[in-house]
Amino acid sequence: MDGIINIYKEAGFTSFDVVAKLRGILKQKKIGHTGTLDPDAEGVLPVCIGKATKLCEYLTGKDKIYRAVLYLGITTDTQDVSGNILTRKEPEITKEKILTIIQSFVGRQMQIPPMYSALKVNGKKLCDLARAGIEVERKPREIEIFSIKVLSVDLPRITMEVHCSKGTYIRTLCHDIGRQAGCGGCMEKLLRTETAGFVLEHAYRLGEVEQIVKGIDEKGRTISDILLSVDEALQDYPKIVAKPGMEKVLRNGGRFLISDISSEEEIRDSLYRVYENSGIFVGLFRYDAVRKVFQPEKMFLQNG
Repeated sequence: MDGIINIYKEAGFTSFDVVAKLRGILKQKKIGHTGTLDPDAEGVLPVCIGKATKLCEYLTGKDKIYRAVLYLGITTDTQDVSGNILTRKEPEITKEKILTIIQSFVGRQMQIPPMYSALKVNGKKLCDLARAGIEVERKPREIEIFSIKVLSVDLPRITMEVHCSKGTYIRTLCHDIGRQAGCGGCMEKLLRTETAGFVLEHAYRLGEVEQIVKGIDEKGRTISDILLSVDEALQDYPKIVAKPGMEKVLRNGGRFLISDISSEEEIRDSLYRVYENSGIFVGLFRYDAVRKVFQPEKMFLQNG
């Protein structure tokens, strides 16, 4: 079984829990997820199976969209409502002012990761250190907030949709907005609605997947109906097709030239999805404009 299933991660499960449960449901050992979600968070979690686990690094780096509820007036040690309350202060701020503050966070910026995160410092997870009462210095990381759409303001709660780059902590964004507002803030709810082209509307809960595998799904779906193929998950990369006779070169991960492909498009420095002339997907190749050759970057079909 090779492909990606768009899982709806429910609250109470860690991303690791989802992978472990899927291993049991699908009877597959080679499974990996494409981006950690906090246990209390819900939403889209693409899970790669079999050969598709090679895709994880390409999918984790994509933009993400979240729907979050910011709670003004409270700060916690985890920067969300599950943590221990550190401060309380009535939010005395106008709607117009808080909206201005929120929009000031749009753009590129440096963000300090929270202590309660899976990031490692000197080989130890920050969250493990935090639970032991140890706080260490964290280096700011560059992130980008592409947009923040405020969906509702009902103080102390503000619901917003955040489109951001990888590595963005929405908990920290809520904390930082609250600090700017002068009353503190934390994240009350988080729902990831989109990542790497996978959307909430097409996500499946673990219970649904189990019913599909057992053949008792009410809608009559099979595993092939919910399993996205490897190349379908790479639609962002342009497609090129090799000319007949190139099969052995491709399957052995060999280099090839522009003259070896059937394409009228302009070729530039980029990653390409490469297919045999028969339509079989081979892998991702990068075009080197200096050497004028395509070089293999990630193979999905070899010697077969």
